[in-house]
Amino acid sequence: MLRSVEVTAVLAVSDSPFHNLHWTGDVELSLDCFICRRTGRTTGLQHGAEHGTCSGDSRTGQHPAAARISAFDRTSEQKRTLLRVVVDYWWSPFDDAKRDQPSLALTRVPWVRLHLGYLCPEPVQSGTFSTQSNTVRPEAHRCEHCSEPIAHSHEAPRIQLLT
Repeated sequence: MLRSVEVTAVLAVSDSPFHNLHWTGDVELSLDCFICRRTGRTTGLQHGAEHGTCSGDSRTGQHPAAARISAFDRTSEQKRTLLRVVVDYWWSPFDDAKRDQPSLALTRVPWVRLHLGYLCPEPVQSGTFSTQSNTVRPEAHRCEHCSEPIAHSHEAPRIQLLT
């Protein structure tokens, strides 16, 4: 069955010098994988790629995942940046190969990490950081070059099953 999940995140953008904050197109999301028959696998996704990469387990290792980013947008309003990502993936019921538990369309403990980039105006160098759903809030992100604050995350990214 084709399933879709929507991830949304809100970052408060700092008043410090403009750092051209942008989403890099990388997402890591926990999904139940019917290929390796394991629940709660970290699936790496890159915008524009035809499939993701499942972390697998010690027996199978990484393998292609039937998942892809189907939509994304970034909007800025009143010192806030809003990120929205839609991931489409194939899901089929199975029992976990290691634990005796059934798979779910959205894994038991959904988790996501969104990767962001920026351009420091002094000394004109790029940098990256990520925000994820399982970190303590509020979370502050600083420029690795000038140490100025770039963004703050006051709430965890939301994960919602659409279909």
